[in-house]
Amino acid sequence: MRNDSTVNTFILWEFSSFPDLQGLLFVVIFFSHVTILAANVSIMLAIKLSHSLHTPMYFFLLGLSFSETYTTMVIILRVLVDLLSKSKTISFPECATQMFFFFGLGGNNCFILAAMSYDRYTAIHNPLRYPILKTPKVCFLLMMASCIVGILISLCIITIVFNLSYCGSNIIHHFFCDIAPVVHLACDYTSYHKMAIYIYASAFVLLGSVVLIMVSYVFIISVVIKMPSTEGRYKAFSTCSSHLTVVSIHYGFACFVYLRPKESDTFREDMLMAVTYTMLTPLLNPIVYSLRNKEMRTALRKIRDNGNRFFLQLSSKRDQNI
Repeated sequence: MRNDSTVNTFILWEFSSFPDLQGLLFVVIFFSHVTILAANVSIMLAIKLSHSLHTPMYFFLLGLSFSETYTTMVIILRVLVDLLSKSKTISFPECATQMFFFFGLGGNNCFILAAMSYDRYTAIHNPLRYPILKTPKVCFLLMMASCIVGILISLCIITIVFNLSYCGSNIIHHFFCDIAPVVHLACDYTSYHKMAIYIYASAFVLLGSVVLIMVSYVFIISVVIKMPSTEGRYKAFSTCSSHLTVVSIHYGFACFVYLRPKESDTFREDMLMAVTYTMLTPLLNPIVYSLRNKEMRTALRKIRDNGNRFFLQLSSKRDQNI
């Protein structure tokens, strides 16, 4: 990347606007992060240890939980460090790395959700051929394709963003290196760059994956309507309800931030929305799937019971040694 700019570090400023609340914010964000990790790790363990959940739908859910766990770590760990330190500076390489992983994992999440919608269509449209069409190899290839596409798009974005010249203010009005607050500081940011970033970040990732999801659900609805029994229609829709809920939450916040026109006075609104989709959405996803899915609830209860038995055995052995 070209580095002929006079600015070589940024300052993440937004939470500095609340100096008296730094301690409280640290506690709230820390426990939110611990809860997100516990919820997503529980989902991943339940899927990994329960043979009844070794199906394509839960394989994609495992990948989504894994990806969202690392997405939050990329952002929240840095926020926690900044809340404890007086210096909020972040270097160009650190900023580029954070942006790369955030958008790479974010793009991966979008296309995994699209793969999950296609999986639901296949299960409903061809239930007898479903095990043949959705083999472990096919699921793995879809997962890898989502990851590769996310990485490539993220590389294109950071190449554009960090080849700009930054020669003025270095204060990012955000709590992480998001696209709009960073490029707003560039001296040579033109409509060409704006259009290129919009195509990669918004049109291709968000709109592209949304179109794939909508097409899948159009076919799902057309198949379900033709089903003769009410019970069959209800069962088909119930298998999609968790996915539709997660899609609505995920894209609702993301589209609000990345599809609307950007001005400097909207950065505070974007920052508040970013708190939601970096901290709340990764927590809601495992909650939605665990509350609305009987198989998942059963698997989580088994893990809880096994964990309780393990700790009781440890406690019993400790008492015997004493």
